[in-house]
Amino acid sequence: MKKILVTGGCGYIGSHTLLDLVGHGFEVISVDNHARSGNRMLEGVEKVTGRKVKNYKVDLCDFDDTHAIFTENDDIAGVIHFAAYKAVGESVEKPLQYYHNTLVSLINLLRCIEEFRTPYFVFSSSCTVYGNPDSIPVTEETPIKPAASPYGSTKQMGETIVSEYAKLGRTDCVLLRYFNPAGAHPSGHIGELPIDRPQNLTPVITQSAIGKIGPITVYGNDYPTRDGSCIRDFIHICDLAHAHTLAMGRLMEKRNREECEVFNLGTGNGITVLEAIDAFEKSTGVKLDYSIGPRRPGDVPAIFANRDKATQDLGWVPRFSLEDIMRTAWEWEKRLKEEGSTFELSRY
Repeated sequence: MKKILVTGGCGYIGSHTLLDLVGHGFEVISVDNHARSGNRMLEGVEKVTGRKVKNYKVDLCDFDDTHAIFTENDDIAGVIHFAAYKAVGESVEKPLQYYHNTLVSLINLLRCIEEFRTPYFVFSSSCTVYGNPDSIPVTEETPIKPAASPYGSTKQMGETIVSEYAKLGRTDCVLLRYFNPAGAHPSGHIGELPIDRPQNLTPVITQSAIGKIGPITVYGNDYPTRDGSCIRDFIHICDLAHAHTLAMGRLMEKRNREECEVFNLGTGNGITVLEAIDAFEKSTGVKLDYSIGPRRPGDVPAIFANRDKATQDLGWVPRFSLEDIMRTAWEWEKRLKEEGSTFELSRY
């Protein structure tokens, strides 16, 4: 089995990707400093797969500790890099923290990849790199415009760093530009677990519905969209996770046409915030309490993907619907309530 290092493996996307990798025959290890996560997701991965995943509690901004992981695991065949801060609104409030955490950790990781001659690297990027696009859906050829937030800027800079490193010809790389990951694993054992008040729409919906937080605020209803709320491309977390397994397989099988390839990961369907709320209500039978508020800094009015390249080259086809997203997210939220798991730090 090929050994894959997953950074941020205890997080939302990282844990689902660990599960998918194990299910497709890979050996996996994780590195996560638990700054915004805990062991809960790895426990869930073990319940689903029967495999215990080792996690190194290491801050990738510390080069020596990062280097020690590679020294101990000199047979790492590939790295999938998720570890980064990810909240658009928070990045506007704390830009220096975002630039330091995201870029220093990436550089340290690539220094180790170069030294240990790790041949394959998959980078977790974002549709925020497109800024506020002139037209949608966006393709991989859509011009990169100024980012609408420091978070988006960190992803643009990260892509530049990875693509420049790839030019050395020592490591083949893939940049995966996500749209809006949502939902939970159908088993109910892993899902999205924000450490503080959630920033993403789906956990806001489920936490409000279950009474963990108050009413939902829809940030703006005066955008130039069909109902005035922002349009996003919601993709089920299991579909997103599987794309990473496919990307790593493409690199290992030498099917990549360039040293650094780029793929959009989205369904290709633009959904408004108000439509997402309606989908939750219809798929669960639970009525939501929400109100309209002012626009939120850093939000773009509308963005969704053209996924033709990912489908043609990776063989990636999303299987889950918007209703599946809402239903699995709701089942996960109810399981957390049954367990009494409100993310108590004492458990981690």
